[in-house]
Amino acid sequence: MQKGLAGLKRTNYCGSLTKADAGKTVTLMGWAAKNRDLGGVIFVDLRDRSGVVQTVFNEESGSDVFTLAESIRSEFVIGVEGVVRERDPQTVNPNIATGEIEVVASQLVVYSKSETPPFYIEEGIDTNEQVRLKYRYLDLRRPDMQRNMLLRHKACKIARDYFDTNGFLEIETPILIKSTPEGARDYLVPSRVHHGSFYALPQSPQLYKQLLMVSGMDRYFQIARCFRDEDLRADRQPEFTQIDIEMSFVDMDDVISINEGMLAKMFDETLGYKVETPFLRLSYKEAMARFGSDKPDTRFGLELINMSDVVAGCGFKVFADVVASGGSVRAINVKGAADRLSRRDLDSLVEFVKIYRAKGLAWFVVTEGEIKSPVTKFLTEEETQAIITRAGAEIGDVVLFVADKDPIVFDALGALRCELAKRLDLIDKSKFNFLWVTDFPLLEYDDEEKKYVAIHHPFTSPKDEDLALLETDPLKVRAKAYDVILNGTELGGGSIRIYDSQLQSKMFSLLGFSQEEAHARFGYLLDAFKFGTPPHGGMAYGLDRLIMLLTGSSSIRDVMAFPKVQNASELMTNAPDTVDLKQLKELGIKLVSVE
Repeated sequence: MQKGLAGLKRTNYCGSLTKADAGKTVTLMGWAAKNRDLGGVIFVDLRDRSGVVQTVFNEESGSDVFTLAESIRSEFVIGVEGVVRERDPQTVNPNIATGEIEVVASQLVVYSKSETPPFYIEEGIDTNEQVRLKYRYLDLRRPDMQRNMLLRHKACKIARDYFDTNGFLEIETPILIKSTPEGARDYLVPSRVHHGSFYALPQSPQLYKQLLMVSGMDRYFQIARCFRDEDLRADRQPEFTQIDIEMSFVDMDDVISINEGMLAKMFDETLGYKVETPFLRLSYKEAMARFGSDKPDTRFGLELINMSDVVAGCGFKVFADVVASGGSVRAINVKGAADRLSRRDLDSLVEFVKIYRAKGLAWFVVTEGEIKSPVTKFLTEEETQAIITRAGAEIGDVVLFVADKDPIVFDALGALRCELAKRLDLIDKSKFNFLWVTDFPLLEYDDEEKKYVAIHHPFTSPKDEDLALLETDPLKVRAKAYDVILNGTELGGGSIRIYDSQLQSKMFSLLGFSQEEAHARFGYLLDAFKFGTPPHGGMAYGLDRLIMLLTGSSSIRDVMAFPKVQNASELMTNAPDTVDLKQLKELGIKLVSVE
């Protein structure tokens, strides 16, 4: 029968004890991680979120306490009172923080017993993730998962303290909002009071934080819950958390500077890692040309080399025809890889680039006295040498080529350089390489929809020097947008916003909205802009991705307490689930089958 704390009051966390506590009487509470019965003495490793400490039950504990200790099994919840003492030198355990001490028990309470868990409650277990998520409350007991949650808490506190110190106000924005379907699908919430009408869950607080700038709040931040009804990947979830900020009377440099300070502080205070500021900045055009990606990993080389002018009109028809049709031929020189990439490896790389719509992959293997390649027979000696010279290739190098339209070339080679870096172990995993990518295109053209779409969102400001191009050549307009990248992962992004109602209306028009459609969706924003709007800008971080990188986890599921799986369900509670017909009737909803 439940008996409260049975007269005990916790005085310390298990992992907090040190040699300085020797001689003190302490009371600890937690889970029995392991127990070892050696006859006249029983050792129980007691675990809470702070760590593990060894407790000892022997003749000093008394017969009743010793007898009760014999019944303890893994994951029993217990309370122990006892005296801290230093361990004998030969019994010190260097693998735990409390390894120099132990607690000799004088009292013991068993608060609750445990069945045998479906997996071991320990670090680094090799257990099916679905089982871990089904029993997530057990998975979260494991020390590595608890460290992840503690670091997440610390990171949020650092962000809050930093922004508070820099004059930001933490303001909550609504969760039930008006649907503005642009980009990812909204999660819809039916209204019981307004039958036939729906709220949406926010994909971001974007419009509300801009309205807060109109309101004169000047500097806003929020650790905001957001929702997107989209397919999941390792670093995506249907519900996720952003560190969201907005600032008035700023330009891009102001926003970048404040965020570099926050990231430097967070990495210093969580990992003790000193981040150098200012971060490297690359324009979108340069990032694509050098790395084939707008989120490049710069911890290794393998930069792209433009071969288009060298191979224009050459004897290899594939190269020549691609250049003649407006495409490009680009390459990667994999230094010293001739003895590391077999023909079988090269064939596998050909298949790899096809995932990214490339038709194939040409290659040169530079050896002593010859160049091995199925391509050189179509080239003159001069053409071959010109390619080698442009690639900076030497004996032992492997040069890999993709020829196609630029978007395909960039996708294929951008992915290929990362794949090669993994296969050849070229990545220094001790590095945290930050950079900003700036000057993104404002718009792209959707061939299926036959219209322009915003690359970031419709509220991003064009660069001042490109404003005239909105009328004549919209695809050449660059945005006042910026993404912060860490080790090839986009941590967050933002922009300087449009604050002029006429320019915002022009932007909606370019995106194919009629005046009536724009007003129906965004009329409250356009109306607000009529009443004095400051220049403003901001950005948002994916908190889950940031914690994933801080902890070295491979998935954001390992840094979220209760994540969803690939089909957006939660295995522990079996959500989503059916609801009573009575609930549907109250909402005025009737279910129909969808073919």
